[in-house]
Amino acid sequence: MKIEAVLAAVGSVFGACGVAAAAAGAHLTNLPNLPVAAQFLLIHAVAIVGLAALSAAFGGRKLVAWSAVVLAVGVVLFSGSLIWSDVFGASPMSSLAPVGGTTLIVGWLFSAVAGFSLLRR
Repeated sequence: MKIEAVLAAVGSVFGACGVAAAAAGAHLTNLPNLPVAAQFLLIHAVAIVGLAALSAAFGGRKLVAWSAVVLAVGVVLFSGSLIWSDVFGASPMSSLAPVGGTTLIVGWLFSAVAGFSLLRR
């Protein structure tokens, strides 16, 4: 199984979840973090699918694919934590948002390094 295909599927699922969360956030005013979670899901869905395509176009460059994996983990932690805290209230799970945010920053930095590495090709 090619990692790029898995990443494209994961990014697409994130996109669908982002649209669903945005729609729910527009109607459920008692979930204040839902619109932020939706925004992060949608933005990173596009980034992950794009990185998967970029990795495939350049012959399966692992650093490009791994930057997408790190972004996927980060968005699950960040958006998942926000949604969890809205639905279930404060808990240890809801404190994972900063970890997810930091993971997203690292993922974007990996993506930058991956992009520069493609220039050396």
